Amino acid sequence: MSQAPIPRRRGCVATAVLLAALVAGCGSSQPAGTSARVVDVTEKDFHIAMPTTIASGEIVFHVHNAGPDDHEFIVMRGTAAQLPLQDDGLTVNEAGVKSRLVGELEPGSPGVTRNLRLKLAPGRYVFYCDMTGHFMGGMHEDVVVQ
Repeated sequence: MSQAPIPRRRGCVATAVLLAALVAGCGSSQPAGTSARVVDVTEKDFHIAMPTTIASGEIVFHVHNAGPDDHEFIVMRGTAAQLPLQDDGLTVNEAGVKSRLVGELEPGSPGVTRNLRLKLAPGRYVFYCDMTGHFMGGMHEDVVVQ
């Protein structure tokens, strides 16, 4: 028997494994025929830069932390003025408005970009960071979803 076919079989197996991995990586949790809109967001002390009017439906928020600190990205129904503060006066009392929570990203480091996929119905939403003092420092944006 010749040894030549063995390396070729290994090459075929490696190619098959690679193709299977590529096909699996191309999968999507999104139903066929639908596409989410991408909304770019930049977080920086003490500001969130994003559109203030967004079309309703499935949206992927592409959130970039321009630093210099870690930042959360929290989405609640309502407006910033409607959010109650903790006794410290520096952070939002999230337990008091948990039922209005739509989605969130845990704190991200400076320079990191994260994605949050949400399906938003028409209404008013507030997007904010609740790291100590950030909300009170102005790190929130009221958005109308139409």
